[in-house]
Amino acid sequence: MPRIVQLVLLLALIAVALVYAAAAPGARRDGNLVAKVGPGFSFSLTDASGAAVSHLDPGTYTIAVDDESSLHNFDLFGPGVQKATDIDGTGTATWTVTFTDGAYTFQCDAHVQTMKGTFTVGTGPAPAPTPKPTPKPKAATKLVASVGPGQTITLRRTNGALVRSLPHGRYAITVHDRAGSHNFHLIGPGLNRKTGVPFVGTVAWAVTLKKGAYAYRCDPHAPFMHGSFKVT
Repeated sequence: MPRIVQLVLLLALIAVALVYAAAAPGARRDGNLVAKVGPGFSFSLTDASGAAVSHLDPGTYTIAVDDESSLHNFDLFGPGVQKATDIDGTGTATWTVTFTDGAYTFQCDAHVQTMKGTFTVGTGPAPAPTPKPTPKPKAATKLVASVGPGQTITLRRTNGALVRSLPHGRYAITVHDRAGSHNFHLIGPGLNRKTGVPFVGTVAWAVTLKKGAYAYRCDPHAPFMHGSFKVT
């Protein structure tokens, strides 16, 4: 057999061997993943074909993150990896991560019980993932409501600024009712709280403000003792 033919056959055999080696179990296969959270309570991590990720080979991956909800976030963590979007923010991001043998978790930190997934990397037994501490709830923002004396009614921040717009969330409202002929009545999505008209004194309300329009008024004098604000 001519030497040139032998050389061609040898190169062909080497090429076939390399293909089989690359396809062998446990081989490193770098690639692209897609992480999505929102709208609503949708939550997923998929590969380039759209299949849910349950196992990956060790290697470096590019993750396209699409966060479409200001109520959720996408938090990915495991051996050597700690990446997360903000709960209050939305938008897209591109992460480059290197996965090694072990177990990984992805979750929404605000809804861990219902929005969570796991996958393993490598061929060996996966170690149990390290539990992540549950984040502490954000402290309620303080507001001050006042009605009376006279025909005055306001809702202000602690720095004295009149409330015109607020982000949705938890609030602690201190209500100062200074007149027995008035009351403070706060109304909005899922909320209807008020003091009594004869009442004079101070009360504390713990409320959750949702997105929408809110109004406050003195019920006996609503035409001229009222205010409003929006929650985004």
